[in-house]
Amino acid sequence: MLDQEHLVAAESARNEAEGFRRLAEEAREVRDQHREALESVRQERERLRETGETARVAGEEARVAADVARHAAMDAVRASADTLQATLENMRVVEEMRRALRDIQERDKTGGST
Repeated sequence: MLDQEHLVAAESARNEAEGFRRLAEEAREVRDQHREALESVRQERERLRETGETARVAGEEARVAADVARHAAMDAVRASADTLQATLENMRVVEEMRRALRDIQERDKTGGST
């Protein structure tokens, strides 16, 4: 009878040990799943960080390009203003030459002696 009780106790202990082994295996699987999920989150964060850095660099390049374009536009406006000023001065010279030519023509018509 004592042997029978030992056998039953041993079988019960084996069953309990098997249950604990299964629980431990399930816990390892859950731990591995969590580890994989954490690694996926880490990789996604890294991708987002890289994307953010790329966007930051692109924004900086766009800012520099806009600054260069603004300076170029200002230079173009200055060049246009200089050209308009030179054209205005040329028109004044032409107008003075026309006046002088008309004066000469008037003198020639009227006898020209002064």
